[in-house]
Amino acid sequence: MAESSGKAFDFKLFKRLLAFTKPYKMVFYFVALAAIAMSALGVLRPILLQMAIDTAILPKDYDGLVFYIAAMFGVLFLEVIFQFAFIFYTNWLGQHVIRDIRVKLFDLMLGFKMQYYDKNAVGRLTTRAVNDIETISSIFSQGLFMIISDLLKMLVIMGIMLYKSWQLSLIVFTILPIIIYATRVFQRAMKGAFEEVRNQVANLNSFVQERISGMKIVQLFTREDTEYENFEQINARHRKGWIKTVWYNSIFFPIAEMTSSVAIGMVVWYGGLNVTASGTITLGVIVAFIELSQMLFRPLRQIADKFNTLQMGMVATNRVFGILDTEAHIPDEGQTELTSTQGEIVFDDVHFGYIPDEEVLKGISFTASPGQTIALVGATGAGKSTIINLLSRFYEINSGEIRVDGNSIKDYTIKSLRDHIAIVLQDVFLFADTILQNITLGDEGISREQVEEAAKEIGVHEFISSLPDGYLYNVKERGTMLSSGQRQLIAFLRAYVSNPSILILDEATSSVDSHSEEMIQTATERITQGRTSIVIAHRLATIKKADLILVMEAGQIVERGTHKELLAKKDGYYRNLYEVQFLAEEIT
Repeated sequence: MAESSGKAFDFKLFKRLLAFTKPYKMVFYFVALAAIAMSALGVLRPILLQMAIDTAILPKDYDGLVFYIAAMFGVLFLEVIFQFAFIFYTNWLGQHVIRDIRVKLFDLMLGFKMQYYDKNAVGRLTTRAVNDIETISSIFSQGLFMIISDLLKMLVIMGIMLYKSWQLSLIVFTILPIIIYATRVFQRAMKGAFEEVRNQVANLNSFVQERISGMKIVQLFTREDTEYENFEQINARHRKGWIKTVWYNSIFFPIAEMTSSVAIGMVVWYGGLNVTASGTITLGVIVAFIELSQMLFRPLRQIADKFNTLQMGMVATNRVFGILDTEAHIPDEGQTELTSTQGEIVFDDVHFGYIPDEEVLKGISFTASPGQTIALVGATGAGKSTIINLLSRFYEINSGEIRVDGNSIKDYTIKSLRDHIAIVLQDVFLFADTILQNITLGDEGISREQVEEAAKEIGVHEFISSLPDGYLYNVKERGTMLSSGQRQLIAFLRAYVSNPSILILDEATSSVDSHSEEMIQTATERITQGRTSIVIAHRLATIKKADLILVMEAGQIVERGTHKELLAKKDGYYRNLYEVQFLAEEIT
């Protein structure tokens, strides 16, 4: 993760962000040109006003006055045109940049290890991908180019001032260091405040997302009051962070306004004395200086405000780039495309732990021959699901080797390996979409006719057809419109239509009723024919039909054999497990 530099402005980070504008360099150059044009046009108006007073109004030259008024209207018209183009294309550029960053970020997140998601809250990642990236766009629309335009305008104004009157310029420039110093202090204070605000926004999003997702648990255990109090505390910290930014603004802007007013008052005082004494300063120059002073101080005050926007955008950039810099991918260095497979699976002395120095698997070795059904049995935490995670390369093993058809799974590309594996998990995840989309997952190679035919084969077509809109029925977020058994059937059909070479059932029938289980058992017999299957089972029927049962305890295989062979072992782990758990099921 990228770390905050602690500087008021991180130019290295900014340069990296500007690299995303390269595909749009023509727009970038045009916006820069528009900023220069706006600076020049903005300064012309006070000059024309001064000339109108000194050469037309005071001498009572009507034609000259008309000329200067027309010239000011022309300058104003051009300024409006360039300002329109400037605002439109800065926003256009910002939206295109954040689109590219968001696409890159999401593409990166699609390939992260499961271990990354185990350690990072969903709400926090959502904040990075949505809120923070949207904030980055303000760097272009309200920050970077606006500041450049204002700085150019200030430089031109200072040059014109010196040309018109060095005495009045000296008065104005004496005030400048005060505002510049106040602006610098303000910028540093706001950087820390915005860091805190973004942290509290992420915490707030994460808290709300988790509580909404787990609302059933909150209400079931009557934790509404407790969660309300927790939310009040988090929201109070969020409010405190924002109030700090408001406090800094409320101090800076009155000081800046008062200082600029003092400067204008001194210009009028000194310039008025000079005019009455018939000096070199004219009335037109005084009026021009009043206008130029306001134009000089206004951007300086606004730069502080725009720098706030730029600073918040940079804080967001730092957070987003922190994810972009994350090394959380499974190395996809395989050169072999797994186009077809016999389904032989070999675990050879595999060691693995989710946490360093805490092994979950301690030297697992077994072979699943093509077409075999392997059942994994053991208490919760024995390491059964971990074997499945490693076979699918969701995690990288610490040592040992996993082979499919004689080759290490690291030799295959991850995509081609996973294309031949179908998994039905105990905790089924369905997207807020139609049943058809949840089955095909957008695979255009699977037609609706194929889905319906597969559904008929495993006996779930009638159930799906009975729903409103049938296969086009929207199951809503996480499939909440379906029962757990129905979600399990949809997940099984999803695996079935993918026509896998290797089938994995992770306690796939543990939460379904007897009718649903009967359908799944029928489908299991169909789909496992000629396919290698690994089944984590809590039901007797699956275990009895397995070609090989692996009994696991504390990350090791303590027994292996067929159902009959393992039952024949007196005081064996499997026999004890069977008598306690499965025999009761058989009796019922």
